[in-house]
Amino acid sequence: MGAPIVHWEINTRNPSKVFDFYKSLFGWQINSAKEMEYGLVLTGSKQGINGGIGGSRGDAPNLLTVYAEVDDPQETLNRAVSMGATVVVPVTEIPNMVTFAQFRDPDGNIFGIVKSTERASTRRKKKPARRRSGKGRTRRRGKK
Repeated sequence: MGAPIVHWEINTRNPSKVFDFYKSLFGWQINSAKEMEYGLVLTGSKQGINGGIGGSRGDAPNLLTVYAEVDDPQETLNRAVSMGATVVVPVTEIPNMVTFAQFRDPDGNIFGIVKSTERASTRRKKKPARRRSGKGRTRRRGKK
């Protein structure tokens, strides 16, 4: 069972200032949803992952959070809690976009888990491995 890191977020008290900083520093494209005080970051690279920058709520501290993709966010959150984590954000669904949660690990670090409906629906099934046959031809396993 793998759980790849698929997203990161910077939460800050001044998102528009931080948007401008990272746009200028790295040339990132930031698609801002001002009503949500959140911007999706497109790094413009095929390496690494994209992320987001959003506003902190209340007196929440500025922080950076990474998100691992899991099959069942509620089950993973329950397991994390049984191992000593505390819930920061319960499983939350943003319709037609993403289901996510956050927990604080036993040492106090905040970590996110996510199940993206888009990712789940676009996953490709693995093709059978190719193998070489006697005369330099390639054929799929299980087929003659």
